[in-house]
Amino acid sequence: MRRLNRKKTLSLVKELDAFPKVPDSYVETSASGGTVSLIAFTTMALLTIMEFSVYQDTWMKYEYEVDKDFSSKLRINIDITVAMKCQYVGADVLDLAETMVASADGLVYEPVIFDLSPQQKEWQRMLQLIQSRLQEEHSLQDVIFKSAFKSSSTALPPREEDSSQPPDACRIRGHLYVNKVAGNFHITVGKAIPHPRGHAHLAALVNHDSYNFSHRIDHLSFGELVPGIINPLDGTEKIAEDHNQMFQYFITVVPTKLHTYKISADTHQFSVTERERVINHAAGSHGVSGIFMKYDLSSLMVTVTEEHMPFWQFFVRLCGIVGGIFSTTGMLHGIGKFIVEIIYCRFRIGSYKPVNSVPFEDGHTDNHLPLLENNTH
Repeated sequence: MRRLNRKKTLSLVKELDAFPKVPDSYVETSASGGTVSLIAFTTMALLTIMEFSVYQDTWMKYEYEVDKDFSSKLRINIDITVAMKCQYVGADVLDLAETMVASADGLVYEPVIFDLSPQQKEWQRMLQLIQSRLQEEHSLQDVIFKSAFKSSSTALPPREEDSSQPPDACRIRGHLYVNKVAGNFHITVGKAIPHPRGHAHLAALVNHDSYNFSHRIDHLSFGELVPGIINPLDGTEKIAEDHNQMFQYFITVVPTKLHTYKISADTHQFSVTERERVINHAAGSHGVSGIFMKYDLSSLMVTVTEEHMPFWQFFVRLCGIVGGIFSTTGMLHGIGKFIVEIIYCRFRIGSYKPVNSVPFEDGHTDNHLPLLENNTH
């Protein structure tokens, strides 16, 4: 009984076989089939290589949500060089209420030479070239995100030679922690002194002719400092045409969580609008000479995640390529063979010519083939 059940089970399984084996004696090969098979295998190999390159690649996924974190502090990373001596300028941050001045103790004032060395000029030229390409090709930002911590540092390289020229500028660098509300970071004449109604700068002791707010922004970012990330104002240089000139930067900061296969960081992206004008009270252009960066935070938070194609999806796509090419080439080969056979049959029919008719004496013709007579002799 068990043997009978096994035989029935095996016969049932054989009937469900979707891949029946055809004996080799019933298989007919042809030159056209071999050519099509060669083309199919070559196409499959090329598409498999291309699909594998896509499998190795990664892409950035952007997700948006409301930023609910308003209690934490916002870090501002600064590296700005102003074409004035350090004792003549002061930098500080004022929040939206204009009643709380953030401490600027985290900033370092370093006397430097404003003109860059040849190596530093080459660094600035390359940085400005990258900035121009980023404005044209927004997808390059994904490449920068993925190359964070892998690319070379974007900081200004040190001056390679010791110049005897005395320092004529002030490099203000460091970081500040401020509240996550709109604020104003500014560099102007005189050191800042706080008072109950806000703050003021001691500018009376500075000669008006020494005002020169030509500046270079080597780095400005918000949030955690991530090496390799290029920010919109990095490499910016502005030359003042007048002593009383105001430079304004209106910045919108977007909280960003960056998750790649290399790093995971809480940083910020920002967009900026620039404006500059000469202060002339007689002409109605009021204000204070200096550099003003007014920033505001977006209520949305962006999560940027580096994603990769899963292996099962790669396997399914690969099976689709192999099966699709086999089916398509087989169908095209059958259609082509059918068309060739029709054309060949028409040529054979067209090449047939009937035998000349045999006329009778009464004017009729005989179109039948003459019978062959057997010679009995």
